Amino acid sequence: MTTTGEEHTGAGNGPWWWVGWRSALLDAGLALVSAFECGSEGVRFAHDAGLPAPVGVAFGAVAGSVLLVRRKWPIAVVLVSIAITPAQMGFLMGLVGLYTLAASELPRRITAALAGMSFAGMLIVTFVRAHQSVAHGDVPMGNWLVPFASLTTAIGMTAPPVLLGLYMGARRRLMESLRERADSLERELQLLAERAEERAEWARNEERTRIAREMHDVVAHRVSLMVVHAAALQAVARKDPEKAVKNAALVGDMGRQALTELREMLGVLRTGGGSDVRRPAVPLAAVGAAAAAAASRAADDSGGGEGPSLAEIDELVGQSAAAGMVVALSVEGDLRGYAREIEQTAYRVVQEALTNVHKHAAGAKTYVRLAHRVSEIAMQVENECPPEVGAGSSVGLPSGGNGLLGMKERVAALGGVFVSGPTDAGGFRVSAVIPA
Repeated sequence: MTTTGEEHTGAGNGPWWWVGWRSALLDAGLALVSAFECGSEGVRFAHDAGLPAPVGVAFGAVAGSVLLVRRKWPIAVVLVSIAITPAQMGFLMGLVGLYTLAASELPRRITAALAGMSFAGMLIVTFVRAHQSVAHGDVPMGNWLVPFASLTTAIGMTAPPVLLGLYMGARRRLMESLRERADSLERELQLLAERAEERAEWARNEERTRIAREMHDVVAHRVSLMVVHAAALQAVARKDPEKAVKNAALVGDMGRQALTELREMLGVLRTGGGSDVRRPAVPLAAVGAAAAAAASRAADDSGGGEGPSLAEIDELVGQSAAAGMVVALSVEGDLRGYAREIEQTAYRVVQEALTNVHKHAAGAKTYVRLAHRVSEIAMQVENECPPEVGAGSSVGLPSGGNGLLGMKERVAALGGVFVSGPTDAGGFRVSAVIPA
């Protein structure tokens, strides 16, 4: 910012201390007019002082050209105008100098002191000149009008430029303050927009993770049992037709349930397909909600209820036993009411652990333990070493590697602890403790 308070626009492209060429041309024009004014008034000054006319003209031109540096040194301009006031020249320079000084960022005490000096000088010079004119009879005016004319002239040459300069300086500072506030607000809004976008992206990622976890829980268990039953069906189709028919019916029921749940989850993803009418996009949260709702009905054959609960653990273990798994269930403590999220998470942990046994340890004996404690609920699913170590599942079930991760995320979301890993005997153990 210059001493006149004018704002630099980036890196100023004007010469020397000017912001731009327009400011430089304006000051050059004012200096030229001031030099012409002072030069013309220098003729009378030279006559009164008994000097040659060219000397007076040169003195006035040099003094008037000082207005060229009004933006750089406004105090110097005002001092020069005060100094040449007795010569009755530099009126334009005085007006512009006071305006520039008042509009600058200089302390107000300096502006008041220089304005007072200019006022006093103009008052004294005008009073002396008017009194001399009245005394010589050049101006037909009474002596009582001399003080009034002097005071009026001094006020008119001092007050208007100072007041206008103060007003323009205050207005400029206000505009700069508003501009800075607008820039700050714009930066804050941009920052808020970036944070909102980051939060939205985080929410989308979280929702995608939840959808993937819910779809995995809904489908993986039933499809795994379908594959196991299908393998058993292939093995007993000729030896035991009745058991083959029973296994086929089980496969059909599980397939229909899996398709129904998939249809519910994938149906919300449709946005109109090839229809000409564009439907509004379904929020990702709605997909997650549908996935969660379908997952809640994964263990309920009738499709009703509020989702899987610990009361359905017996049925879940029975489904695995019907698929040929040797599984034992033990429960410690009395079953009591837990929050819905806790019961669903405990159920999903046991369900996914049994699914992993079907996938990776077919034929291994499995133990499911459930303990109801005072302030927590603990569950453990442990399988022994499969009959053929390292052979894997006889039915070739694929694995996406998301089961253990999904269980850990579910338990951690409720503040619980999840541990999984191989046992010393060659089996595998999944343990979880959830605060209740």
